[in-house]
Amino acid sequence: MGKKDHFKALFESIDRQDLDTFLDHLSGDVIFRFGNAEPVSGKAAVGDVVHGFFSSIKALRHEITESWDMANSVTCHGMVTYTRHDSSTLTIPFANIFRVDGGLISEYLIFADVSGLY
Repeated sequence: MGKKDHFKALFESIDRQDLDTFLDHLSGDVIFRFGNAEPVSGKAAVGDVVHGFFSSIKALRHEITESWDMANSVTCHGMVTYTRHDSSTLTIPFANIFRVDGGLISEYLIFADVSGLY
């Protein structure tokens, strides 16, 4: 699977809230940071954080408008729409930076202001 297909599959797994498939894209010692939250290390810790986030919303959908592919990293920019449990929505811009090692994401940085979500 090429890098473009890999990241398309990653975002599709997120939008389906498919935690196991999402985690398959990550290295065992991944570093993950969502917004201004403290970074977490390791696939299990990331799984706990992402599971908690998925539980706090009804749905989400990413629309990637641009991406930049470098030797060992990929940057994506776009809009994400979150659907709350009461079915109201919030659409905001996001940017993600991924460092890739051996075909897996070793560093995953999300830049988005989700303060209006809750």
